[in-house]
Amino acid sequence: MQSLPPDPWPAPLASRPVTAEIAMPGSKSATNRALVLAALANGPSRIIGALDARDTSLMIDALTALGAIITATSGRVDGTLDCHVTPATAPGDSTLTIDVGLAGTVMRFVPPMAALSRAKVTFDGDERARERPLGPMLVAMKNLGITVNDADGHLPATIDGTGRIAGGDVRIDASASSQFVSGLLLSAARFDSGLQLTHIGAHLPSQPHIDMTIEMLAEHGVTVHRSGSPEHPTWHVEPGPIAAVDRIIEPDLSNAAPFLVAGLITGGRIRIPDWPEHTTQAGDRLRDLLAQMGAHIERDPGGLTLSGPDEVRGLVADLHDVGELAPVIAAAAALATTPSHLTGIGHLRGHETDRLAALAEMIAELGGEVEFGDDDLRITPRPLHGGTVSSYGDHRMATAAAVLGLRTPDVWIRDIATTRKTLLDFPGMWIDMLEQRA
Repeated sequence: MQSLPPDPWPAPLASRPVTAEIAMPGSKSATNRALVLAALANGPSRIIGALDARDTSLMIDALTALGAIITATSGRVDGTLDCHVTPATAPGDSTLTIDVGLAGTVMRFVPPMAALSRAKVTFDGDERARERPLGPMLVAMKNLGITVNDADGHLPATIDGTGRIAGGDVRIDASASSQFVSGLLLSAARFDSGLQLTHIGAHLPSQPHIDMTIEMLAEHGVTVHRSGSPEHPTWHVEPGPIAAVDRIIEPDLSNAAPFLVAGLITGGRIRIPDWPEHTTQAGDRLRDLLAQMGAHIERDPGGLTLSGPDEVRGLVADLHDVGELAPVIAAAAALATTPSHLTGIGHLRGHETDRLAALAEMIAELGGEVEFGDDDLRITPRPLHGGTVSSYGDHRMATAAAVLGLRTPDVWIRDIATTRKTLLDFPGMWIDMLEQRA
């Protein structure tokens, strides 16, 4: 494990156009879905190139507590693991506590699996985890006949597992997080009668993450039908076994965002090898979004290359489906030459921090101008100056601050180590990027 960087961390300033090739470790979203499905499967499997980071370690610990046997060894790419998974054999008549940390995937994907055990399982985590939205999912679980004791829709929450879930028809308001849907779909084939899940909320964020869940379920032999309207879809999951599958995890495209933006804002050239030709990852939208800001993007069989422009344009875009990209896009917008308006991101107020308020505060701390509403950010570029900013305990806020520091002298970031949530050594990768030469 790399040594911790100083706190606050001096964000490096780019003295020239950044030209580098950066291999991304595996996708966190795909890794944690793959781990859950492997633990629920009907036989052993192997996951190659899984992400090695705090969120995935928390997932491995959670699934191990529920009876899975997971052996992880270092992968061929730094920051990745190769995992051998033997499915969970439900612990009987035991009392367990699972630490979710600040990982939304653990707090939302594992509770339905815990209900399939015969254990009393309490979920708790970091202080901010107790504030993150969970209530609609817990209500849906109760409506499926699962006994749940919770703190008014938040953690800590205790699941009384009985070894089975009847399944059936349930409705949920997933406006606050698409993970509510994915968390139920991942285990639903193991319900006695499967699941018919209908979204009844005003909007449904992060559709690509639901698409990823359904595609990975299909690879495990699970049939999911979708019906209803685009605004209020219904997913039908047929009961049956979850087949064991050996899989290779794609590079994490959202983690590539700050590195690609480094090329954008410095007029440099960044190459990300192994960028997939077909993917459900939200990060693939970077190709379009950064092109709108002036970048030239090329994808070939070996990866993706971004060449930065002479002038970075502002962006008007609906990021409803790709909200995880908003912090680093907002940082790029603060360094652009024209104003930006980012919409459809109200659900980010319930992430690791209130990302809309945090972005406005961070950029203003460095002299920028940001207005935020319930669902949007308006960014007017201004000359920035140095200062010490918080990461807000949020990995995406920390990487956004590092982007601002590339073009702004004397930016210091508190708790850059929070980036270990999804990248084992972001500071080392960032410095290595700046030290590479064409």
